[in-house]
Amino acid sequence: MHSPAVDLPDAPDETLTEAVVDLVLRGMWRGRTEAEYRPLTEAGLAMVKGPLVLPTERAKAAACQVLRVAPGSPREERITAAYEAFLPVNRKIREVCTAWQCRPDGTANDHSDSVYDAGVRESLEDVHEAIQPVLRRLEQVLEGSGRYLGELEEALDRFDEGEAKWLASPLCDSYHTVWMRLHQELLLVLGISRAEDEAREEELVTGDRG
Repeated sequence: MHSPAVDLPDAPDETLTEAVVDLVLRGMWRGRTEAEYRPLTEAGLAMVKGPLVLPTERAKAAACQVLRVAPGSPREERITAAYEAFLPVNRKIREVCTAWQCRPDGTANDHSDSVYDAGVRESLEDVHEAIQPVLRRLEQVLEGSGRYLGELEEALDRFDEGEAKWLASPLCDSYHTVWMRLHQELLLVLGISRAEDEAREEELVTGDRG
Protein backbone atom coordinates (compact mmCIF):
# COMPACT_ATOMS: atom_id res chain seq x y z
CA MET A 1 0.00 0.00 0.00
CA HIS A 2 1.56 3.28 -1.10
CA SER A 3 0.21 5.86 1.27
CA PRO A 4 1.51 8.93 3.07
CA ALA A 5 2.43 8.81 6.71
CA VAL A 6 -0.35 9.46 9.20
CA ASP A 7 -0.35 13.17 9.93
CA LEU A 8 0.24 12.80 13.64
CA PRO A 9 3.35 14.02 15.44
CA ASP A 10 3.93 10.72 17.20
CA ALA A 11 3.20 8.49 14.20
CA PRO A 12 5.52 9.72 11.47
CA ASP A 13 6.69 6.63 9.62
CA GLU A 14 5.11 4.73 6.74
CA THR A 15 5.43 1.34 8.44
CA LEU A 16 3.32 2.56 11.34
CA THR A 17 0.83 4.09 8.91
CA GLU A 18 0.38 0.77 7.13
CA ALA A 19 -0.08 -1.00 10.47
CA VAL A 20 -2.78 1.49 11.49
CA VAL A 21 -4.65 1.02 8.21
CA ASP A 22 -4.41 -2.78 8.51
CA LEU A 23 -5.72 -2.72 12.08
CA VAL A 24 -8.64 -0.45 11.17
CA LEU A 25 -9.58 -2.52 8.12
CA ARG A 26 -9.48 -5.73 10.14
CA GLY A 27 -11.24 -4.24 13.13
CA MET A 28 -8.96 -6.13 15.50
CA TRP A 29 -5.72 -8.04 15.76
CA ARG A 30 -5.50 -11.32 17.62
CA GLY A 31 -2.31 -13.17 18.44
CA ARG A 32 0.05 -10.32 17.59
CA THR A 33 3.26 -9.91 19.56
CA GLU A 34 3.76 -6.96 21.85
CA ALA A 35 6.56 -5.75 19.58
CA GLU A 36 4.04 -5.49 16.74
CA TYR A 37 1.37 -3.52 18.58
CA ARG A 38 3.41 -1.51 21.09
CA PRO A 39 4.20 1.36 18.65
CA LEU A 40 0.48 1.75 18.02
CA THR A 41 -0.52 1.71 21.68
CA GLU A 42 2.23 4.17 22.54
CA ALA A 43 0.93 6.50 19.80
CA GLY A 44 -2.64 6.26 21.06
CA LEU A 45 -3.70 4.36 17.94
CA ALA A 46 -4.57 1.03 19.55
CA MET A 47 -5.77 -0.41 22.83
CA VAL A 48 -5.33 -3.91 24.21
CA LYS A 49 -8.25 -5.85 25.66
CA GLY A 50 -7.21 -9.34 26.69
CA PRO A 51 -5.98 -11.18 23.57
CA LEU A 52 -7.30 -8.46 21.26
CA VAL A 53 -5.73 -5.30 19.90
CA LEU A 54 -8.40 -2.79 18.87
CA PRO A 55 -8.12 0.48 16.94
CA THR A 56 -8.88 3.72 18.76
CA GLU A 57 -11.01 6.51 17.30
CA ARG A 58 -7.77 8.31 16.54
CA ALA A 59 -6.63 5.33 14.48
CA LYS A 60 -9.90 5.29 12.55
CA ALA A 61 -9.56 8.98 11.77
CA ALA A 62 -5.97 8.47 10.66
CA ALA A 63 -6.90 5.56 8.40
CA CYS A 64 -9.66 7.62 6.82
CA GLN A 65 -7.17 10.41 6.22
CA VAL A 66 -4.79 8.02 4.48
CA LEU A 67 -7.36 6.23 2.33
CA ARG A 68 -9.89 8.96 1.45
CA VAL A 69 -9.90 9.82 -2.25
CA ALA A 70 -10.44 13.39 -3.38
CA PRO A 71 -14.11 14.31 -2.95
CA GLY A 72 -15.81 15.11 -6.23
CA SER A 73 -13.01 13.63 -8.30
CA PRO A 74 -13.56 11.31 -11.30
CA ARG A 75 -11.84 8.60 -9.28
CA GLU A 76 -14.32 8.98 -6.45
CA GLU A 77 -17.15 8.76 -8.96
CA ARG A 78 -15.85 5.47 -10.38
CA ILE A 79 -15.26 3.96 -6.95
CA THR A 80 -18.75 5.05 -5.89
CA ALA A 81 -20.21 3.22 -8.89
CA ALA A 82 -18.38 0.05 -7.85
CA TYR A 83 -19.47 0.54 -4.23
CA GLU A 84 -23.11 0.83 -5.25
CA ALA A 85 -22.78 -2.38 -7.27
CA PHE A 86 -21.22 -3.98 -4.18
CA LEU A 87 -24.02 -3.14 -1.76
CA PRO A 88 -26.78 -5.47 -3.08
CA VAL A 89 -24.27 -8.34 -3.10
CA ASN A 90 -23.30 -7.37 0.44
CA ARG A 91 -26.88 -7.99 1.51
CA LYS A 92 -26.69 -11.46 -0.05
CA ILE A 93 -23.46 -12.49 1.72
CA ARG A 94 -25.04 -11.60 5.06
CA GLU A 95 -28.01 -13.79 4.18
CA VAL A 96 -25.71 -16.66 3.23
CA CYS A 97 -23.74 -16.48 6.48
CA THR A 98 -26.97 -16.30 8.48
CA ALA A 99 -28.37 -19.33 6.63
CA TRP A 100 -25.17 -21.26 7.31
CA GLN A 101 -25.43 -20.60 11.03
CA CYS A 102 -29.21 -20.79 11.51
CA ARG A 103 -32.05 -22.75 9.96
CA PRO A 104 -35.09 -20.87 8.60
CA ASP A 105 -36.99 -21.68 11.83
CA GLY A 106 -34.31 -19.91 13.88
CA THR A 107 -32.66 -23.04 15.26
CA ALA A 108 -28.92 -23.50 15.01
CA ASN A 109 -27.72 -25.28 11.89
CA ASP A 110 -26.02 -28.44 13.13
CA HIS A 111 -25.00 -29.32 9.55
CA SER A 112 -26.72 -32.69 9.71
CA ASP A 113 -28.78 -31.87 6.62
CA SER A 114 -26.43 -32.12 3.65
CA VAL A 115 -29.12 -30.97 1.22
CA TYR A 116 -29.68 -27.77 3.20
CA ASP A 117 -25.95 -27.09 3.44
CA ALA A 118 -25.54 -27.70 -0.28
CA GLY A 119 -28.20 -25.08 -0.92
CA VAL A 120 -26.31 -22.57 1.20
CA ARG A 121 -23.13 -23.38 -0.72
CA GLU A 122 -24.96 -22.79 -3.99
CA SER A 123 -26.08 -19.38 -2.72
CA LEU A 124 -22.47 -18.63 -1.79
CA GLU A 125 -21.43 -19.46 -5.34
CA ASP A 126 -23.99 -16.95 -6.63
CA VAL A 127 -22.45 -14.32 -4.36
CA HIS A 128 -18.94 -15.17 -5.49
CA GLU A 129 -19.90 -14.89 -9.14
CA ALA A 130 -21.66 -11.58 -8.53
CA ILE A 131 -18.75 -9.95 -6.70
CA GLN A 132 -16.11 -10.77 -9.32
CA PRO A 133 -17.09 -8.12 -11.91
CA VAL A 134 -17.44 -5.57 -9.10
CA LEU A 135 -13.91 -6.28 -7.92
CA ARG A 136 -12.54 -6.12 -11.45
CA ARG A 137 -14.09 -2.66 -11.86
CA LEU A 138 -12.73 -1.60 -8.50
CA GLU A 139 -9.23 -2.84 -9.24
CA GLN A 140 -8.97 -0.34 -12.10
CA VAL A 141 -9.39 2.64 -9.77
CA LEU A 142 -8.41 1.49 -6.26
CA GLU A 143 -4.82 0.41 -5.86
CA GLY A 144 -4.35 -2.87 -4.01
CA SER A 145 -7.99 -3.92 -4.18
CA GLY A 146 -7.11 -6.78 -6.52
CA ARG A 147 -5.93 -8.74 -3.51
CA TYR A 148 -9.49 -9.20 -2.29
CA LEU A 149 -10.55 -11.58 -5.06
CA GLY A 150 -7.56 -13.85 -4.42
CA GLU A 151 -8.23 -13.84 -0.68
CA LEU A 152 -11.92 -14.64 -1.21
CA GLU A 153 -11.06 -17.50 -3.55
CA GLU A 154 -8.55 -18.90 -1.08
CA ALA A 155 -11.16 -18.83 1.70
CA LEU A 156 -13.70 -20.46 -0.61
CA ASP A 157 -11.23 -23.24 -1.45
CA ARG A 158 -10.56 -23.88 2.23
CA PHE A 159 -14.29 -23.97 2.91
CA ASP A 160 -14.84 -26.46 0.10
CA GLU A 161 -12.09 -28.64 1.53
CA GLY A 162 -14.29 -29.14 4.58
CA GLU A 163 -13.02 -26.43 6.90
CA ALA A 164 -16.33 -24.83 7.84
CA LYS A 165 -14.70 -21.95 9.72
CA TRP A 166 -13.48 -20.48 6.43
CA LEU A 167 -16.95 -19.20 5.62
CA ALA A 168 -17.60 -16.84 8.52
CA SER A 169 -15.18 -17.26 11.43
CA PRO A 170 -13.61 -13.99 12.66
CA LEU A 171 -10.58 -15.96 13.88
CA CYS A 172 -9.14 -16.52 10.40
CA ASP A 173 -9.20 -14.81 7.01
CA SER A 174 -12.55 -16.43 6.26
CA TYR A 175 -14.71 -15.40 3.33
CA HIS A 176 -16.80 -13.12 5.52
CA THR A 177 -13.75 -11.66 7.27
CA VAL A 178 -12.12 -10.71 3.96
CA TRP A 179 -15.46 -9.34 2.75
CA MET A 180 -15.73 -7.12 5.82
CA ARG A 181 -12.25 -5.70 5.18
CA LEU A 182 -13.26 -4.88 1.62
CA HIS A 183 -16.42 -3.20 2.88
CA GLN A 184 -14.53 -1.19 5.48
CA GLU A 185 -11.99 -0.01 2.92
CA LEU A 186 -14.75 1.20 0.62
CA LEU A 187 -16.31 3.21 3.45
CA LEU A 188 -13.00 4.84 4.36
CA VAL A 189 -12.05 5.54 0.77
CA LEU A 190 -15.38 7.28 0.14
CA GLY A 191 -15.80 8.84 3.59
CA ILE A 192 -19.14 7.09 4.19
CA SER A 193 -20.45 6.42 7.71
CA ARG A 194 -22.00 3.11 8.71
CA ALA A 195 -25.41 4.77 9.03
CA GLU A 196 -25.14 6.21 5.53
CA ASP A 197 -23.95 2.86 4.25
CA GLU A 198 -26.91 0.98 5.71
CA ALA A 199 -29.36 3.53 4.32
CA ARG A 200 -27.84 3.38 0.86
CA GLU A 201 -27.85 -0.42 0.84
CA GLU A 202 -31.52 -0.47 1.81
CA GLU A 203 -32.32 2.02 -0.92
CA LEU A 204 -30.48 -0.01 -3.55
CA VAL A 205 -31.95 -3.33 -2.46
CA THR A 206 -35.56 -2.22 -2.02
CA GLY A 207 -35.72 0.85 -4.23
CA ASP A 208 -37.05 2.83 -1.27
CA ARG A 209 -35.87 6.45 -1.41
CA GLY A 210 -37.83 7.41 1.67
